Formats: sequence, C-alpha cells, structure tokens
Amino acid sequence: MTTPAFVTCDLLDDHPELEIQVVTPSMDGKFFKSYGAVKSFGGQVVTVKCFEDNSRVKELLATDGTGKVLVVDGGASMRCALMGDLIAESAVKNHWNGVIIYGCVRDVDAIAELNLGVHALASIPQKSNRKGIGEVDIALHFGGVTIQSGDYVYADNNGIVVSKEKLVDL
Repeated sequence: MTTPAFVTCDLLDDHPELEIQVVTPSMDGKFFKSYGAVKSFGGQVVTVKCFEDNSRVKELLATDGTGKVLVVDGGASMRCALMGDLIAESAVKNHWNGVIIYGCVRDVDAIAELNLGVHALASIPQKSNRKGIGEVDIALHFGGVTIQSGDYVYADNNGIVVSKEKLVDL
C-alpha cells in the first residue's frame, strides 16, 4: 500500500492562514464517493459545466492533463453517467491526476482498476447523450464552494478542499 501524498485534514490544519474551501455534504444525502484506484489526488483545476451531456468531458480528458484535475458540474443529475471506463482510460493516457464529478459515473469496476483519482456522487449504468453542450473554464458552484479553472483541488476519503494556492507538490 502506498502512502498518500497528503491528507485533506492535514492540509487544512497546516494552512490556517489560507482561505481553503471545503466541499460540504448536502442535507439531501449527496456525498462524494471515491471510484478510482488513486484515493488521494489533486492538482490544478479545469472546470466544465454540463447537464446530462458528457461531450466536453470526453474532449477535455483527451487533451494533456499533466498536473490537472477536471472538475465537472453535472447538476447532481442521477439520470446518467458523465464518465465511463473508456473516457477514464483516456484521462489516464493523457496524464490527468483526477476527475471530480458532481453527478454520476459508470463502469465502476473498470474505473477502480485505473491509475486515476475519481470522485463522483453515485454510479448508474445509463450513459449520457452527446449533443456537444457544455461550458468550459467557468466558475462552478456546488457543495458550498466556488471552484474556478486555475484553482487547486485536493481530494481523499476525508473529502474535497479547494485553494487558490498550491498546497503540496504531487
């Protein structure tokens, strides 16, 4: 077992002077769960907002993601997945550190084997419809935080934190 590069609890404790945001679980039971083989991951944020259409997710994860985490606001939809095993494999091939989806994933057994951090609200076997809809590099708002491209995000089994500053080298 490898030691994680960080623990989100320690990042908060070690940097009390910084304005670090913590993604909060909602009252209606929306909690992020870990699906990838990498349980502690982080990096510079790239944002995408899309509702039940993973076109932009697929496009972005097919580009160089070295040192980056894709944060997807899927509107917390529980009707279809915004990422499956093929798109996750593309993320690994293109060196993304992780993907955080405010929505669902699918092919969870295959994703669990990939060298990728993945947090999502739930899994569902239904794929999304691709219509080419979605916005990239816009401010996202969920879990009581605002996340923008260029921010830094760190996720582990304790939760997800967001900072304007890089907190640890990964």
